[in-house]
Amino acid sequence: MTVPRITKEDLKARLEGDPATRPVILDARLKYPYEHSTLTLPGAVRVNPDALDTSGLSTDRDIVAYDSDLEELASVRVAAALIRQGYRASALKGGLPEWVTAKFPTDAKDAPVQTPPKAGELK
Repeated sequence: MTVPRITKEDLKARLEGDPATRPVILDARLKYPYEHSTLTLPGAVRVNPDALDTSGLSTDRDIVAYDSDLEELASVRVAAALIRQGYRASALKGGLPEWVTAKFPTDAKDAPVQTPPKAGELK
């Protein structure tokens, strides 16, 4: 199955357009890249690409999935699964890295903070 891709420029324009036609943005990054990042796309909803839960998603809105891989490996898998279930889904071409490189808007999120070892303590 060929999964449609949306460019960062087209997605940015859609996010800035009519609120009634804005797509739902799904953050489909794998666990490690997601947990250790401090950024998401504006208004993104986190999904687990290995256990996709579609409850709460509407088939009436376009959905764009993104991940942290330039080849969109996880987001393509998520978009394909959604398409098979009747959703209008696509993957963000170039993922989060290209979005950030273009200096497009992002939202902040917390990332884990590692506690430094105490003096004389080996980890």
